Amino acid sequence: MASEGLAGVLAAVLAGQGLRVQSCDSAPAGEPPAPVRLRKNVCYVVLAVFLSEQDEVLLVQEAKRECRGSWYLPAGRMEPGESIVEALQREVKEEAGLHCEPETLLSVEERGPSWVRFVFLARPTGGILKTSKEADAESLQAAWYPRTSLPTPLRAHDILHLVELAAQYRQQARHPLLLPQELPCDLVCQRLVATFTSAQAVWVLVGTVGMPHLPVTACGLSPTEQRGGMKMAVLRLLQECLTLHHLVVEIKGLLGLQHLGRDHTDGICLNMLVTVAFQSPGIQDEPPKVRGENFIWWKVTEEGLQSQLLQRLQGSSVVPVNR
Repeated sequence: MASEGLAGVLAAVLAGQGLRVQSCDSAPAGEPPAPVRLRKNVCYVVLAVFLSEQDEVLLVQEAKRECRGSWYLPAGRMEPGESIVEALQREVKEEAGLHCEPETLLSVEERGPSWVRFVFLARPTGGILKTSKEADAESLQAAWYPRTSLPTPLRAHDILHLVELAAQYRQQARHPLLLPQELPCDLVCQRLVATFTSAQAVWVLVGTVGMPHLPVTACGLSPTEQRGGMKMAVLRLLQECLTLHHLVVEIKGLLGLQHLGRDHTDGICLNMLVTVAFQSPGIQDEPPKVRGENFIWWKVTEEGLQSQLLQRLQGSSVVPVNR
């Protein structure tokens, strides 16, 4: 792939579009990662935040025995064969009685590669709000509450941050609207837009095995990788080509999300924005030296693309990924 091809790929990723995962540039030591399967070795959760024009939040009252009567945002586990959006729509319909459309991904939360939660800002498009007369095993009822006066007890207080994140996004969007792209993937993996910036230029790390491409790192499901979280796979790939002890690596956040769900393809690919910088102060005009022959630094010369990339970097214009 010539420089023009790389520029097109980078532009697509910055725009939230997906690219099919052909292979991985880094994988855990030992046996190659096995394909991921919902209900077997991975769990994905969807959660929706609804904010009305009156600044009210949609909550559902839990029916499960361990938290019966408490309140929470509409949420639940994805089922095999579903896309992420289909799972979100099903959960909202079951728990709140409403049809909905997601507006944007708000955040991604992970407890290692085998447990990932996708948080959306969503809007209702129809249906009838579930009342106590329709109570079932999914929920007891749903109701709108003022954002500043939520009911008690809450099932968990982690939703408070998510409600505020949605309110902040409504006031001033920190990142472009972003929805999952339906593309198949067998693994939990991350495609890196790993950058180095100087006063005059921006470089992006590129894999050179086969056609030049943005590097992809596979996440393992071992206890070690679970404890280390998804950051571990990013650092593993960078460690394989850079000397990290004199560098600072920062994972800025998510540029795009890929998943299909059909045909037993339960994997996800997260397109991640990463910065690499030298620890020691001073002006560094060149990126750190790459070890081996599998990676190079590609200098972004197209002015519009460089401007887009710098804007995303300087404004942290990404979907946050939290652990």
